[in-house]
Amino acid sequence: MSDLPPNTPSVADRVRPVKADRTIVAVHFLDGTPVFVLGEEALLFAGEQGEARVPVHGGAILASASDGKRIVTGGDDGRVVSTGLDAKPNEIATDAKKRWIDQVALGPDNAVAWSAGKTAFVKTKKGEEKTIEAPSTVAGLAFAPKGFRLAIAHYNGVTLWFPNAQAAGEKLEWKGSHLAVGFSPDGRFLVTAMQEPTMHGWRLLDGKHMRMSGYSARVRSFGFTAGGDYLATSGSEQLILWPYDGKDGPMGKQPLMWAPSNARVAAVAPHPRQPIVAVGFADGIVLLVRIEDGAEILVKPKDPAPITALGWDAHGAQLAFGTEDGEAGVVGL
Repeated sequence: MSDLPPNTPSVADRVRPVKADRTIVAVHFLDGTPVFVLGEEALLFAGEQGEARVPVHGGAILASASDGKRIVTGGDDGRVVSTGLDAKPNEIATDAKKRWIDQVALGPDNAVAWSAGKTAFVKTKKGEEKTIEAPSTVAGLAFAPKGFRLAIAHYNGVTLWFPNAQAAGEKLEWKGSHLAVGFSPDGRFLVTAMQEPTMHGWRLLDGKHMRMSGYSARVRSFGFTAGGDYLATSGSEQLILWPYDGKDGPMGKQPLMWAPSNARVAAVAPHPRQPIVAVGFADGIVLLVRIEDGAEILVKPKDPAPITALGWDAHGAQLAFGTEDGEAGVVGL
């Protein structure tokens, strides 16, 4: 619950505070160093030895992605920028029409994808740039876990595109606005978050639809748990976990529902190795929730500012969080 029982285990006293002073829109780790993506202009490197603010854009940062070696960002200045642990921004591309870079994604062999308006771009390791026009504004990008294939979310569905092929791409159709997209770790399923308080999915083998509903608000954060057994989602006053451990995914099954609260779940971050999910709420609370039985550990107590960013390092040894008002923290586990 939002008002946690007094005997709830806590690691809040181990949190190292970070003060960004600006809204934090994402957090990534580069070789164990937490890097907070600020809503305007900069990345905040927050290592134990000190903090450094690195300007990367001339305005708002609209999207970010990381592979643990670099953080790629897109901004309203029409630029795509890559920043590594050396904190030196490197411009990957500038949109010829100075359009906003709405989405970014990282793929195999250092490939980078981004979007501006209805156009999706992919730049390969060799520097080759390829493009495709979506039916409407691109709202989400995700590379498949196997092969060189990109999912492009847009109005009325998703386009699956092989950038190295001449084909226009395979369409997966479902009416409505699809605003984010992701693959299951084994590549068997594709899921989208929609404008409505629902998620949709496809089993890629045969295109069978999967509808995941029952939310009180739009799902703004989701991710597959370690091994791909569950899809963790925000959008309700509790953590919702849809089962994906069978050949049919969640079809015909009920989700697990843990950590009931008076506040809505704002962000989720599954642990990269263990059956644990970090959950951030609109009332500022951060919990660790064990999937097996719903057991909770408090990471951050209640605060007026909603949680806007959650992220683990590659080993699952550190968790970082950020809030709408620029307060942040890092805890070793």
